[in-house]
Amino acid sequence: MKKLFLGLAMTAGTMALAQEQVKEVVKIANEKPPVRFGIKAGANAAAFSEQKLSIDNQKIGFNAGLFVNIPLADKISFQPEVLYNQMGAKSVITSNEVTTGSTTVKTEANSKVELNYISVPLMFQFRPAKSFYFEAGPEFSYFLDGKNKGETTITTTNGSTTATQYASASESIDKDDIKKFNVGLGLGVGLDITDNLGINARYISSLTHIADNSDVPEANKNINTNRVFQLGLSYKF
Repeated sequence: MKKLFLGLAMTAGTMALAQEQVKEVVKIANEKPPVRFGIKAGANAAAFSEQKLSIDNQKIGFNAGLFVNIPLADKISFQPEVLYNQMGAKSVITSNEVTTGSTTVKTEANSKVELNYISVPLMFQFRPAKSFYFEAGPEFSYFLDGKNKGETTITTTNGSTTATQYASASESIDKDDIKKFNVGLGLGVGLDITDNLGINARYISSLTHIADNSDVPEANKNINTNRVFQLGLSYKF
């Protein structure tokens, strides 16, 4: 009889312990990941919507700023960011090469438009796997300043000797010519390399015109919008 009571007591104790362990597992499974803050930075390849898709038209810049990742569910999170964001475009005006005898002269002239914004992307992220996610959401930007730049490169080759000449010019863009606010949509993917370090690729397509066309006749409006591809690193604390 004593052995029976002892066996029942041991069984009851084991069941109680197992029940507590199950409750703990369920609790952990139902808990959302913590809110995390971070910093991020990366490269931009920007162009205007009315340009042909070409590597020659891509203006290289950068983005950098802060973010906070807020879990909404086990696999869904909301990530607002504040970024310094360089957009714009590049255009090759002329590119020619002339050979006279043993001398070759190559001339290339291009122009760049540099547009600097403070951008606030509001990204919703979905994680089909723990370390991989898709993201989408709007981006709101405020125009800070910009420049028009021109560069000319002349390369002269004579036999084994090469000489290169550079010439450049730059002027500030009149802020009244650019819309102060820019609205776009972003799509991207990301991968967490470690618990803290991640890599992200994102494409932003603007919905609003870059130029302020408020006093411009319909036929003369500049309908260019920003297009930018971003690739960068992020670090979560």
